[in-house]
Amino acid sequence: MQPCNKEVKKLHATYQINFQGLDNKRHEFEFEGGQEFFESFEQELIEKGNFKAQVVLEKSDTMMRLNIDIQGFIVLVCDRTLKEFEEEIDLSELYVYKFRDRFEVVSESMEIIPEETTEINLAKNLFEYIGLAVPVKKIHPDHRGEDE
Repeated sequence: MQPCNKEVKKLHATYQINFQGLDNKRHEFEFEGGQEFFESFEQELIEKGNFKAQVVLEKSDTMMRLNIDIQGFIVLVCDRTLKEFEEEIDLSELYVYKFRDRFEVVSESMEIIPEETTEINLAKNLFEYIGLAVPVKKIHPDHRGEDE
């Protein structure tokens, strides 16, 4: 069941970083999520799982670099047996925000944001990174290596 819009906003607010007033240096943040996080997105790719994300934000006058490390697991359904299994996730990503006079998504790993922006929300980024970790073929570990 999809949470209501108010609940989703409240949940996603926990993945927000208010960088206004942060010194130009390295800052560390930690986020975590579970089933409620995955259910907050209108999708059927991942419904269960658990993760912790360590985010190192390096702020300067012109940009912010975010090194994001995510560890945990997601629950998938085996394409062969239809049994649920846990797939470990362990990934590292880099995302860059550059301060300019406009908003523009430059690439999968870079965004331009207006200079007056005071906060960023990482909920969508975290979900997308975890979603990209889902294997094309979802095979239960007990059946990996068997002939097709």
